[in-house]
Amino acid sequence: MLKRILILIALIFFSIGAFFIAKGFVFGSPDFKEALYWQDDGNGKVRCVLCPRQCLIPKGQRGFCRARRNIDGKLYAVNYGQPVAMHVDPVEKKPLFHVYPGTKSFSIATAGCNLRCKFCQNWEISQLDPKSVRVAFVPPEDIVREAKKTGSKTIAFTYTEPTIFYEYMLDVAKEANKQGVACVMHSAGFINEDPLRELSKYLIAANIDLKGFSEEFYSSFCEGSLADVLRSIKILKEEGVWIEITNLIIPTANDSDGEICNLCLWIKDNLGPDTPVHFSRFFPMYRLTDLFSTPLNTLIRAKEIAKSVGLRYVYIGNVPQNVGEDTICPVCGKLLVKRIGYNILENNIIKGKCKFCGSVISGVWD
Repeated sequence: MLKRILILIALIFFSIGAFFIAKGFVFGSPDFKEALYWQDDGNGKVRCVLCPRQCLIPKGQRGFCRARRNIDGKLYAVNYGQPVAMHVDPVEKKPLFHVYPGTKSFSIATAGCNLRCKFCQNWEISQLDPKSVRVAFVPPEDIVREAKKTGSKTIAFTYTEPTIFYEYMLDVAKEANKQGVACVMHSAGFINEDPLRELSKYLIAANIDLKGFSEEFYSSFCEGSLADVLRSIKILKEEGVWIEITNLIIPTANDSDGEICNLCLWIKDNLGPDTPVHFSRFFPMYRLTDLFSTPLNTLIRAKEIAKSVGLRYVYIGNVPQNVGEDTICPVCGKLLVKRIGYNILENNIIKGKCKFCGSVISGVWD
């Protein structure tokens, strides 16, 4: 009798284990899910092909982002379903100024990043080791449920670098798509082509941090590559994702007129003059506490350069004076959207057109 009971218990545990394995989870660790983009490199080593780093990872080790681990010759995402941040934000905070103005966006992030930006504004969580934080497992279905419960029109993958929680992001986006909730992303764009194209099918918009416009800047300040980011931005454009660009202007690092002009010209030539650009103010933090905050006149000068090369929607962010946040019709010059901080005081865009002259205003509108 006892033998039969033990056999029955063993069969039950075998069935449960088979279920989790079939779902891609490591048994006993529902937050470890097999990664989607990796290759067996032989001798127990695996190569992650999610981002341009292409980390070669021995057994028991993790990649540069610390969020992907080689477990017995397979690559797993160790942060799956572990959001360290879940907030309801205005969509303007992403910042996305041409996407459903005045609506709420349910925003999530896990710990980690595949860059090492010395000026990171969210370094407390982006540079946090996912292994050091254990939070409650939140399945994708619950994220979508909470988004709908809070009246959020979109779900945003933001705060840290969404690429490092790719599998979680993709599952949330797929579930949101089924339930009629749109998804947006704020990213540094340091991701490989295949995963980005797969993800793009479930995104309506993305704000990409174009952190500077030289390889030297990316190498020295981010441990990344400008060319890879530019490629990602063009892929998003090809896939029909609405794009807005943020450029954090850092004094003495990426604030020369020449670099700003080259950045703006690239945007105009590759994305089009209707692509919104957000010049954001730098505040000393993380590893750049010895620098000073970006002067307001530098931001105003950047906006003037952008307008002079033909960009139509240029904004200034992170300044309390409410300078450069409004959307102006590029044809008739009248006020379309009045903003103070993240609050919309006036919206004169009707069905994607200027209320006054009828010109089409590029963006994602109701």
